[in-house]
Amino acid sequence: MRSVDHETAVEPVTPAWPSRKSLATAVAIVAAAGLTLFAMGRVPICKCGYVKLWHGVVASAENSQHLSDWYTFSHIIHGFAFYGVAWLLLRRASIGARLIAAVAVESGWEILENTDFIINRYREATISLDYYGDSVINSVSDIVSMIVGFHIARALQVRWTIGLTIAMELFLAYMIRDNLALNILMLIHPLDAVRRWQAGG
Repeated sequence: MRSVDHETAVEPVTPAWPSRKSLATAVAIVAAAGLTLFAMGRVPICKCGYVKLWHGVVASAENSQHLSDWYTFSHIIHGFAFYGVAWLLLRRASIGARLIAAVAVESGWEILENTDFIINRYREATISLDYYGDSVINSVSDIVSMIVGFHIARALQVRWTIGLTIAMELFLAYMIRDNLALNILMLIHPLDAVRRWQAGG
């Protein structure tokens, strides 16, 4: 019987969750985004005067005004994408640093999305004729949805994340004739055929 004396290399273990400091920084970014949106003139909650957990009517003035709606799924997919990009570009960074980067980008998009330029672009190029910007509570909820997606992507294998993304996109296309891919397409390069299909024609 032989005994072998050798050194075992121990690799650092990645924390299962971001540090408290990272979480606090992420929360601060979300709060700053909400305050910025309020300063820009966004309404805190729906003008209807109440807050709903879910609003499922896309072609209405209450869309993007409550805690969640059909486009919540798109923000979850944002989280999938941001986790993948951070994994590729920020491999040496901690999971907390990656989360902070994702929250900063999503918060920046929420602010940009609620500028007159993007709001008018939505109204001109997409089916969102009744869109006048998000409420602050909806924008904050969208950022939280991205964070949920970020952690889902971290927990799942890549193939499951891709499969879930495809399933959600197909589900949205079937339910509301819109999804993240179509949203991006219609903002960048509107197609009349897609607009007619989305309008039910």
